[in-house]
Amino acid sequence: MQAVGRDFKQSRQSKILALAVSLLFLANTSGLAQVQGTAPAKNVEAVGVPPIPASLAREVEPYKGIYGLPLAGWNPAKREVWLKGLSSVTWVSRVLAPGTKPIPSSIYIQAGGIYDIYFQSQGKYLAYTRDTAGNEVFDLYLYDINAGKSTLLSDGKLRSTEPVWSKAGDKIVYSSTPASGIGVNLRVLDGLDPKADRLLLQSSGTYLKAYDWSPDDKQIVYCDFSSNTTATLWLADAASGNKTLLSPKSDQAEFYDNPQFSKDGKGIYVVTDHDADMRRLAYIELSTRKISYVPSNPKWDVDEFQLAPNGRTLAFVTNEDGISRLHLFDVVTAKEGLVPQLPIGIISDLKWNKDSTDLAFNFKSPQTPNDVYSINIETGKVELWAKSVTNGTDTSQFSQAELIHWPTFDKRTISGFLYRPPAKFTGKRPVIIDVHGGPDEQFRPRYNYEENYFLNVLGIAKIYPNVRGSTGYGKTFAHLDDGLRRVDAVKDIGALLDWIKAQPYLDSDRVMIEGGSYGGYLALSAAYTYSDRVRGTISDSGITSLLSDAEHTDAWRRDIERLEFGDERDPKIRQFMENTAPVVNAKKIGKPLLIFQGANDPRVPVSEAASLVAATKDRIPVWYVLAKDEGHGFTQQQNRDYKTYATILFVKEFLLRTDR
Repeated sequence: MQAVGRDFKQSRQSKILALAVSLLFLANTSGLAQVQGTAPAKNVEAVGVPPIPASLAREVEPYKGIYGLPLAGWNPAKREVWLKGLSSVTWVSRVLAPGTKPIPSSIYIQAGGIYDIYFQSQGKYLAYTRDTAGNEVFDLYLYDINAGKSTLLSDGKLRSTEPVWSKAGDKIVYSSTPASGIGVNLRVLDGLDPKADRLLLQSSGTYLKAYDWSPDDKQIVYCDFSSNTTATLWLADAASGNKTLLSPKSDQAEFYDNPQFSKDGKGIYVVTDHDADMRRLAYIELSTRKISYVPSNPKWDVDEFQLAPNGRTLAFVTNEDGISRLHLFDVVTAKEGLVPQLPIGIISDLKWNKDSTDLAFNFKSPQTPNDVYSINIETGKVELWAKSVTNGTDTSQFSQAELIHWPTFDKRTISGFLYRPPAKFTGKRPVIIDVHGGPDEQFRPRYNYEENYFLNVLGIAKIYPNVRGSTGYGKTFAHLDDGLRRVDAVKDIGALLDWIKAQPYLDSDRVMIEGGSYGGYLALSAAYTYSDRVRGTISDSGITSLLSDAEHTDAWRRDIERLEFGDERDPKIRQFMENTAPVVNAKKIGKPLLIFQGANDPRVPVSEAASLVAATKDRIPVWYVLAKDEGHGFTQQQNRDYKTYATILFVKEFLLRTDR
């Protein structure tokens, strides 16, 4: 789901990083990669933050000029890869042959706030969704590639997201929030005519998301999400909207995602945890509802998959403790083919070429921002189409991610990734614990962009925990923090503090915690629970009260969050939310705070941050950065730069100073 707790295939953090590297690409290719001024932008209010030295901006600059452009797809007419950039403008670059320099295409949209682009298979149009200043009220547009012209398709009032093209390319089904704000419906655009926009299916308060049209465009397969980890699978008649439940009825929460029709239209492939703790790739025969499974390791989730256009080969990726493994399954022989040796990292965004011979994908690692590879399934040849731009920096020397485990209070084992600073830094190293959002996300070993400055220049170790509630470890683990068990995730952080104390190379007296969104909530919860064990806390768009967040977040999002956080209308849940809110426990926070917030944030209202600042500023050092032109996380380059500089100063002042 686009921009809810996460976009099931693209987390909030990865989206912001994509925007950031796109901006870097624009700057570098236009000769404008100059160090920004040290003062915040005019739309940013900074309270308590000292002036940013110009020298700091110069020190960080080498870590900003490294980027990779993500895969957009294949040229529909020939063997050519397309890359995309999303920033203050959106464009597509062409790579004519593996390893050659990207060149501009005719696709260039002079508009900011574009979330993503969605190509029509015939190559005449693309669709895109766009919001204003991070408010997430997305409009849907049609872009004529030859004419270079955009047309507004949605009504400009409702939140319209996730367009899916019909096979013939003459219709689009998309998700849309109704005027009431309750639930997310499915609508269809017939003939790409805004006047022919019609309601297909009305939600009962849940989130409806379409994924694929049948080969004859008469049916649409979609998922009905009651939370980010709970969904049912449905088939809808594209004309009448009559619907049929495809997923078996179950008393337990189950998950279905990314359904795709088989080539003959007789079945649906889908990722699901039905009858299993982990997510598998299943095939549902439409005539009998019989479910069979593509063989995969039962210990790991299937992340994503794509069926080749000829319907013969299924490419899918498993998530093995955060590391990706690519699989190629022959549907006809029911056998898995051999996959050549690939680099160790994260594989995503699988794209087949029109001939079903080549599969392209993004690749990321702690030393790789984003490379684009392809594999030929007939010859096994692996080709590097687009390599990340490093501007002379040897990223191969950057820290690799080390998988770590620690025991927690209920005898479970929690895992995470440790990034160590270079060996030139001796003695016990200070630590920053960085907690991911969601909570239904998972930190995976990726490139750290400006965060490498903290390791390579300041000598700080960074730990990214996957506490209970994280995905990637089975649905049992993902639901361990639901409702009244929320504090157990905080205890997992306490257990990590114990683990740090036992490590001879880490300094348990110099630990700081940070997090964004729900990760900010956990960081702030740890700040008041373990105030004597941390030096400070950084919250980026962090929830300060689950109760006030539930009462003030957008109405369509509220039901989605209730299965995860609990129903605030239940007196017991309500009291628990209030008792455990960081803002209610603000007097227990005894160490400095750095708080970032976007004024247009629809998920975590600005009142969340303001209330915590008011409750703490007279007692402890509080730095507060409010961006009036941002939403859930900072995406504009000057604002992101200022956020980086302010964070470095905060860390230097309250984590690294030895006289504190």
